Amino acid sequence: MNGSQKQQLETIARNAMRTYGFEPDFPPAAAAQARAGAQPPPSMAIRDLRDLPWSSIDNDDSRDLDQIEVCVTEGGRTRVLVGIADVDVVVTKGSPLDTHARINTTSVYTPAIVFPMLPTELSTDRTSLNQGEDRLAIVMDMTVSDEGLVTDADVYRASVRNQAQLTYSAVAAWLDGQAPAPAALSRMRGLDAQLRQQDQIAQTLQREREACGALDFDRTELKPLVDDNGVRELTTERPNRAKLLIENFMVASNGAVVRFLNTHRFPSIRRVVREPERWPRIVDLAAQHGGSLPAQPDPVALQAFLQARRKAEPDTFPDLSLAIIKLLGRGEYVAAGPNEASGHFALATQAYSHATAPNRRYPDVLTQRLVKAALAQAASPYAMPELSAIATHCTEQEDEANKVERLTKKAAAALWLGDRIGAVFDAIVTGAGPKGTWVRLSGMPVEGRLERGAEGLDVGDRLRARLISTDAARGFIDFARAS
Repeated sequence: MNGSQKQQLETIARNAMRTYGFEPDFPPAAAAQARAGAQPPPSMAIRDLRDLPWSSIDNDDSRDLDQIEVCVTEGGRTRVLVGIADVDVVVTKGSPLDTHARINTTSVYTPAIVFPMLPTELSTDRTSLNQGEDRLAIVMDMTVSDEGLVTDADVYRASVRNQAQLTYSAVAAWLDGQAPAPAALSRMRGLDAQLRQQDQIAQTLQREREACGALDFDRTELKPLVDDNGVRELTTERPNRAKLLIENFMVASNGAVVRFLNTHRFPSIRRVVREPERWPRIVDLAAQHGGSLPAQPDPVALQAFLQARRKAEPDTFPDLSLAIIKLLGRGEYVAAGPNEASGHFALATQAYSHATAPNRRYPDVLTQRLVKAALAQAASPYAMPELSAIATHCTEQEDEANKVERLTKKAAAALWLGDRIGAVFDAIVTGAGPKGTWVRLSGMPVEGRLERGAEGLDVGDRLRARLISTDAARGFIDFARAS
């Protein structure tokens, strides 16, 4: 393949997008709609919350800001308000932008190029909660007890203004006492106390979730750094305190939305992780690490085991964590009627949606439309058969997007590893079945196929693996079992 490494990776990404059923570029009608004009005025009364000290916390390079947060304490109770960008007000049902988003259903992130679900004129501008800009939002207004329980919640439309755009890395380092406060904290009076309060509430939410069996994994991810000269470095993205803050607020918000729609007798698209079919293998892995799990799936017991192993085996916990994630099985979208149970095993909840990232996920846009119809006391914009079909399509496209992202990350890793043929690495089995056996390198989240020596191996087994070949164009990294 000709061209620079970056050009090669862009070509690989575009080809993969088409192979897996995506539109890599916006159709002319969708692009024209994005350029057409300003956000229309709201069609119903909204609250004016622009004076609250809202802030956003996101990745250092994020420009599509979906959510902002603020805490309010009054009358002896503390409320967490999460504002979500009102994307539906521009991307209306049946419009060219909606048609494209309904096909792709998600933004796809590859090392050399991002394929956004919505044009950047929207997702990084008119439908992004940018600092200093007045925006329309859907607000989840939740009362949180000292024990970390959401005791009351309301959902409504509002006008908001992000007062401070912050980043995970800067906020986490400050909260951990490892770096000075971000500059925005000195510019905005009281923001430091606001963030510390948010952090405290998020920790109480986390403790309550874990007590209920919400699973706390190591979620280190590969992030190839690509510039004009090619693959500069293979880095990893790790959870931090600020990411956990936002995660806990988003989990609470997504649960609040389902309860709101249930109360209004509306259907919803739920996010589901079913009880793991390979629970016996998880039990076996736990025994290998000195733990004991019951014969039937039990998230509380599994979370207790994970906490113990994280403390006892911090160096190898990421590999154990990944093995169990693989054995749990995939998440999926399902359409559910009011008060219909639809469990999320990993989050230990029976009612969970995706509602907090409408600039990059289509189910979140649909959820906005359902919420707004409920607020307007109108009929549901989607009948159950249509909602179910869309949920199935969103699951399928999410699976395909994961394939594109894995392939392109492996292509970047293959380019980076190209001159290390013959090297031997510590590895762990991450997949084993009729189609082959896959391993991930320890300390470097690079995954490849075990071409020789896979007999008798299963997910979670450790081995020494020798790199035997790479093929960036096909995203192939091949290993053989070393003695």
